[in-house]
Amino acid sequence: MDSSRTPDTTSQEPLITVRDLSKSFGPNLVWKDVNLDVYKGETLAVIGRSGCGKSVLVKHFNALHKPTTGDVLMDGVNIFDLDYVGLRQIRQRFGILFQGGALFDSISTFENIAFPLRVFTSDTETEIRDRVMQALERVSLAHAADRSTAELSGGMRKRVGLARAIILNPEVLMYDEPTSGLDPQTSDEINDLILSLSETLHITSIVISHDMHSVLKISDRVAFLHDQALHWLGTVEQLKQSQDGPLRSFVRASEYALT
Repeated sequence: MDSSRTPDTTSQEPLITVRDLSKSFGPNLVWKDVNLDVYKGETLAVIGRSGCGKSVLVKHFNALHKPTTGDVLMDGVNIFDLDYVGLRQIRQRFGILFQGGALFDSISTFENIAFPLRVFTSDTETEIRDRVMQALERVSLAHAADRSTAELSGGMRKRVGLARAIILNPEVLMYDEPTSGLDPQTSDEINDLILSLSETLHITSIVISHDMHSVLKISDRVAFLHDQALHWLGTVEQLKQSQDGPLRSFVRASEYALT
């Protein structure tokens, strides 16, 4: 990770502000009193053991989940106070790459990516085609536009999902285990693509991952959920130097040794 990529957050207003956030499902506490800022243009990785509530936390950022207590603000506005129209506008500022891709296998790659444009815009067919092909070129899949997604490899399906995630020009991209199920070489290609999109599109990225190689390569900062709390938050360089026991144990268990 090139430390020169790390944003100087000292003079920035956060894009997303999480304050005193707690979440329970019935009597089961997921985590409590989470406080976190996400800054414009950074890549924040959220790590932790399976079942610790990483996806649950990130789904609060665009109100796909509502908290038991606490607030999430975007540009200073509490998103849980918004009406339907305001909430829809907030959600359109987000793109999501789902872990399984969430593609429609009954239609072509092109139509998968065009789907959000047909639902959320009034673009003409010519405009849709131009935008879809531009998105496919960004993920190096222009040659696969007419192929069924059912025919594509796992890495190609991830790329299609990523092209669809960026098609509405979001400010924030949320990645759910973007390298899950991929071989090391394909995982590295996806990591390079995440870095490229972050830098060329100036997108704020939030990445849920167990892949520490990926986390250390693409992230500016890392949030570690442990023991029903946000246990640790810092830059990648701070993570490498940290002597925090639970954090070091988690990273070492991933077979990625800290130096």
